[in-house]
Amino acid sequence: MPHDEHRAVDFFAHGALPAPRVTADQAERIADRHLGLTARATPLGSQQDANFLLRADDGTAQAILKIANPAFGPVEIDAQDTAADLIAAAHPELRVATVVRHPDGSPRRTTVDTDGGPAVARLLRFLPGGPLTGSRHLSPVTVAAMGAVTAKVSSALRDFRHPGLERVLQWDLRHAPRVVAELAGHIGEPDRRAAVRTATADAWAAVENHAAALPSQAVHLDLTDDNLIRSLVGHPPTPDGIIDFGDLTTSWAVSDLAVSLSSMLHHDGVEPHHVLAAVRAFHAVRPLSAQEAEALWPLVVLRAAVLVASGHHQAAVDEDNAYATAALDHEWHIFEQATRLPHQVMTRLVREAIGAAGAPARADAPAHGLLRGVTAADVTFLDLSTGADSMDHGAWLAADAERRPALAALTDGARVVATHHAQARLTRAPALSAESPATVPTGVDLWLGQAVVVQAPAGGEVLAAAPGRIGIAYGAMVLTLSFPDTVRPAVDAGSTVRAGEDLAVLPAGAAVHVALTSADGLVVPRLVRPEYAAGWLALTADPAPLLGLPAAGRAKPVDLLERRGAVFAAVQGHYYADPPRIERGWRHHLLSVEGRSYLDIVNNVTPLGHAHPRVEQAVARQLRRLNTNSRFHYASVVEFTERLAALLPEPLDTVFLVNSGSEAVDLGLRLAVGATGHHDVVAVREAYHGWTYASDAVSTSLQDNPNALTTRPSWVHTVDSPNAYRGRHRGVEAVRYGPEAAAVIDGLAASGRPAGAFVSETFYGNAGGVALPEGYLADVYAAVRRHGGLAVADEVQVGYGRLGHWFWGFEQQQVVPDVVCVAKGMGNGHPLGAVITSKAVADRYRDQGYFFSSTGGSPVSSIVGLTVLDALRDEDLQGNAVRAGGRLKGRLQALAETYAVIGAVHGSGLYLGLELVRDRGTLEPATEETAELCERLLDLGVVVQPTGDHLNILKIKPPLCIDDDAVDFFADMLDRAFRELGHHG
Repeated sequence: MPHDEHRAVDFFAHGALPAPRVTADQAERIADRHLGLTARATPLGSQQDANFLLRADDGTAQAILKIANPAFGPVEIDAQDTAADLIAAAHPELRVATVVRHPDGSPRRTTVDTDGGPAVARLLRFLPGGPLTGSRHLSPVTVAAMGAVTAKVSSALRDFRHPGLERVLQWDLRHAPRVVAELAGHIGEPDRRAAVRTATADAWAAVENHAAALPSQAVHLDLTDDNLIRSLVGHPPTPDGIIDFGDLTTSWAVSDLAVSLSSMLHHDGVEPHHVLAAVRAFHAVRPLSAQEAEALWPLVVLRAAVLVASGHHQAAVDEDNAYATAALDHEWHIFEQATRLPHQVMTRLVREAIGAAGAPARADAPAHGLLRGVTAADVTFLDLSTGADSMDHGAWLAADAERRPALAALTDGARVVATHHAQARLTRAPALSAESPATVPTGVDLWLGQAVVVQAPAGGEVLAAAPGRIGIAYGAMVLTLSFPDTVRPAVDAGSTVRAGEDLAVLPAGAAVHVALTSADGLVVPRLVRPEYAAGWLALTADPAPLLGLPAAGRAKPVDLLERRGAVFAAVQGHYYADPPRIERGWRHHLLSVEGRSYLDIVNNVTPLGHAHPRVEQAVARQLRRLNTNSRFHYASVVEFTERLAALLPEPLDTVFLVNSGSEAVDLGLRLAVGATGHHDVVAVREAYHGWTYASDAVSTSLQDNPNALTTRPSWVHTVDSPNAYRGRHRGVEAVRYGPEAAAVIDGLAASGRPAGAFVSETFYGNAGGVALPEGYLADVYAAVRRHGGLAVADEVQVGYGRLGHWFWGFEQQQVVPDVVCVAKGMGNGHPLGAVITSKAVADRYRDQGYFFSSTGGSPVSSIVGLTVLDALRDEDLQGNAVRAGGRLKGRLQALAETYAVIGAVHGSGLYLGLELVRDRGTLEPATEETAELCERLLDLGVVVQPTGDHLNILKIKPPLCIDDDAVDFFADMLDRAFRELGHHG
């Protein structure tokens, strides 16, 4: 029958919209005969339309053939094509699947007969890049970009009007309750069907409160991961293309954002809090109104419910539609995530994301204190935060980490011990966790030192009363008390109490939980995860005023990063774009103020582990006695330098003490130049040695200084990076680096500029722990020495047992340097460095004057150095580097067999490097992929960073105390992150 030009679809009139059945052969004939394009057709998925990719004989994509559902009339199709053109014109930076047009500007579309009746067929522009669809984890930049694109579309369509917009679609969230009511019966599982219906009713009730104030306009209504196309450049993938305008209609403007957010929720590792980046990005382009912010998450829930109901319905009426059937699982996952938290919680988080959180609820001071006879002076607060002294020495990991200090305070005479409302508790953090733990309390806990009468702070109805529990109305909130179930309340549920009336008598030693929550019936957990805390806490108030104490308040703190940027030189960068605030360390763990424990994989500054008790005690003891400079006569500097010199072979017997690796290398070069009288220095390319004038001059790492090779002073000469993996000579050919470097040194001497020093790391740390080729240092050391120069070994990163099988890196090369520079690990975080050389070289320094370092070799520094050496020996940490490092390297090598992005596993002991490449043949560095991996690992509880000139190598150098559980956790999280980010073999 003829296609009605003015008809618009009404989903409820049709009841079902199965996609037209069109074969690839039929699609090719339509394209050829009706649209003038000869091509090969490949079917693409769609729930209600028939889509085909048209390719030329050589495989080049030419266009998309879209055959609309027969229910959609020409006026609707014209609206879609016009809207696409409008967006393309308004935002030229976006690629849009506009209709392909004839030379005269008319669209290449026609009407064809299908099994369901006449349907509009047309050619659309093909956008290369592929959609964001699939289960791949969406990184924060991807999520934000999706929100920004959605906002641009919404802005472009704000004033668009067209008769083809007046449609009744099942995807229009204004009709969500009716859609679910009519289609939910197709959901086979009774529990899922009931959950969808309940969530729909709850969310719709929330939307109805704001519906009249929600602006309506033309909306795309399907800006999902399926219809946002990846940009052809950059990583992580971000969208710059828009396809499929088939759901274009008039509806609430905020629906486009709700639809986009819902599509993110099925991706691996994406939780509701992750999509708030899209809300912020949307709001920055197209501000949300207060009413839209209130309605947004309920609309996400409605979208999820509609997806589930419609998906099951479509699978039932269109059994051959593989696209619809395949989507059922991820649609259910979207629903689970959308309803993971009450929409009221997510709404508070949305409001916070756009800067409209509002003031927190506050409890008024009551007429009667909750605990009769207890005043503010009787209450001792228990600090369970990351910064609490009671958390020292790993105490936060103990099962009784809360009860023990509380009972100790009671023993010391406290009448009542109370915790802080909303203060994150480190005590609830496991040492290793892929998900942030619930650490933020929504109420307070009390421990009683003596029997106390609990009384009603104000008059109100008793909402619940049972052994161990009372709930009463307190103004607009509910006061809940939990206590030992051996105690029976003195009141009954349903009764009304007067202010000051007895509620219960609690015995001495009782533990009590007190919470003030909103009266809307939501069950607020006692502890919530930090990412969701702002949403949950908005439903609570601090109960402190009920105890006669001031409420703590939750004023938004001044951003610490902003304060840092205002006074701390920006060139002193920080890890991560949005870093956690780390205020404590313990062994191989870093602890944030939110009560999250992160596995530290990057900190070779602390080989013994963070907060080592022996170091702390030794430093405190020495500070109580003496700390001055090394010109004074005291024992510790002698004992330390004796111990240090004893660790090195002859003739290295004389020690200088400084404060850092940069100073150590700088001094080492000055010693060599002074002893030889030759001012030229040979250094290895792609190396980093420090920031002082001399150590920076020989640093050629392009990441530390992009102009490193072009800004070297004339006395610095460089040789090839001896990288056997990605250097000029690879594999067995790497033995050529040594003779070639020696030839450079010989050439300098022949030109009249013999090198006074050759400086290099003894194990190529800056390249990610790459071992130097066999015999390399022997060749180069021999060359520099035969012309009167000295060999300077930079052991700052790799020395002190980190390599496991060797205490010093030069031992792996079976050579002995003339000067050894060391720092980092020797102080376990205390600023301490050293240069060890022969007495003959050291004595020549007198020709340049005298040497003095105010705190290098101070009593405290010397004691630290001695204590570190003792702990390294007593705890067999070099042996642990062999054992744990071997276990970790084996796990990494196994991952390399699974994931092609892993090009190589470098290193020894606990100085390892995982090098990521886009192609194992070309070794193209996977720089952006490495950055994305580091961000994902942070989310999974691991701190690790990239290194190397291409920043494509994970530098793996944890504290040497790392144990097997932590090694396995790191490897497991790597495996998970690789998988979630779409890497494969």
